[in-house]
Amino acid sequence: MVYQLLFSPTGGTRAVADALADGPVIDLTDRNFDFSAVTLTAGDVALIAVPSYGGRVPVPAAERLNKVRGNGARAVLVCVYGNRAYEDTLVELADLASAAGFRVVAGVAALAEHSIARQYAAGRPNEADKAVLRGFRTQIQAKLDAGEDTAPALPGNRPYKPGMARAMVPRTSKRCIDCGRCAAACPTGAIDAADPRQTDPARCIGCMRCVRLCPVEARRPDADALAALEQHLAPLCAGRKENELFL
Repeated sequence: MVYQLLFSPTGGTRAVADALADGPVIDLTDRNFDFSAVTLTAGDVALIAVPSYGGRVPVPAAERLNKVRGNGARAVLVCVYGNRAYEDTLVELADLASAAGFRVVAGVAALAEHSIARQYAAGRPNEADKAVLRGFRTQIQAKLDAGEDTAPALPGNRPYKPGMARAMVPRTSKRCIDCGRCAAACPTGAIDAADPRQTDPARCIGCMRCVRLCPVEARRPDADALAALEQHLAPLCAGRKENELFL
């Protein structure tokens, strides 16, 4: 059985994963799910896919993956980034997967639209990206069919780079209609269910799921902070980056 273990708050990672594998999805954004109940077998394959947040695995994804029992299942690791860099995400994900009992056999670094500054990698993964990813899928499947369990050489450093010092916490405008969709879907429970205008900055990871889900566009990043981020990213995101496969 092939399982997809996904942390995809805004859908970019899910789009990449769907081009690489089919199978039941275990949603790592679900803060109410008991991940300790997830047990795989040595005959299973897991596609473990996360976005890169500042060159690292998102903390909630790491914490939840740590509860899963891989029991020797083979794992294909995927990190998704918005055309800046993924830095230590893949090696950290490999360490987390190994600690959870998985055998890492392949890695993929793929592009998707930046979750905050959406002009970077806009529209990706597009059809050309998906064709490349389907080609990766064929190569990975050939390795699995051949029974090869060699671990790939993955880019990144140990020790990992420091994580993000703070997240960009979205603000809520007067448009808010108190529907509660953002609070229910927040991966960390940072939004007060009783008053969705309130967000706990200590718990918010800046994933922007609430921004994407809001039916009246009441939640947005702070305009000044967004402008500063866009200026910072402009030289770092210059030029188109391509999807990579590590076998």
